[in-house]
Order: sequence, then C-alpha cells, then structure tokens
Amino acid sequence: MSEIHQHQRVGVFVDVQNMYYSAKNLYDDKVDFEKLLDASVVNRKLVRASAYVVKGDTPGEEDFYEALRGIGYEVKVKELKEFAGGEKKGDWDLGMTVDMIQQAKKLDVVVLVTGDGDFAACVSHLKSQGCRVEVMSFGKSSAREIKEAADNFMDMDEKPKKYLVNE
Repeated sequence: MSEIHQHQRVGVFVDVQNMYYSAKNLYDDKVDFEKLLDASVVNRKLVRASAYVVKGDTPGEEDFYEALRGIGYEVKVKELKEFAGGEKKGDWDLGMTVDMIQQAKKLDVVVLVTGDGDFAACVSHLKSQGCRVEVMSFGKSSAREIKEAADNFMDMDEKPKKYLVNE
C-alpha cells in the first residue's frame, strides 16, 4: 500500500518532547499540534492520535495537556525521573513502540512524528507487518536512520509556517 487514499485507517503517534525541542532550537517557536494532526491525516480516516509527554512540573503543563485533548489527542503522560546524581530522564521510546505495534493490526498507516533514529527498527517492523509508515519531523534535527526507514518522510522544515504557532 504505497499511495495515500481516503479509505486508509491512520494512527498518529507524536513524540511531543522531540517536536518541542526541535521547534524551539530551530525556529525559537512552538509546534501547532492541531495543524500537525491535520497535515498527518490528510483527509484519511483517523483511528487514533496519541501524544506522548513527559511531566516536568512546569507552569501551564496541565493546560497544554488539556489543549491537546481538545484537539483530539489521547495524551499519555510519563513522570520525569531524577536519578541520585541529579541526572533527569524521561522518554517514551519503548511505550510508543509497544503502542504502535499493538495498534498496527487496526491501521493501514502509522504516522510517527519524531526525528529520533531509535525508532528505525520499529518502523522496519511495522512495514514488515503490512503497515505504511510515514514519518513527520523537522529534517534538520532528524536522524538519517528514521528518514531512510520510513515509506515517506515529511520534512517539516520545507514549510515550517504550516506547523508552527508564530511563524
């Protein structure tokens, strides 16, 4: 299934931290997650949109999560872990991978929104299961592995205004 058509069942999986830091570092701006969702679905049948966030106890965080829910995302929240040496860690790689694999049976297309190359093996697995895998992210901050693994890579750097709040 290599073409886009309106009958495709689509699942969208957004690595919010990856998108947040890419937009901030490249454009000193924020991602418009509603525009991003619209662009990822492209008039196809949206089955599920999941946004994966790491809770950092910052002001306005809960309002942001509610805004994502209002757009139509299922918001999955993970606590930021702090280790004895002061190192902080919080990522959703494994959780996102499990969700995509579990939901792939009900989907024709998986849209993965991240530039993280760690997902390349998952992308290859999903493709072997018959899913079309589209990756969306800012190309300048995306790993070569994720770009090459996808059936289609949508480079958000080509039209940043389409995806950013203030552009």
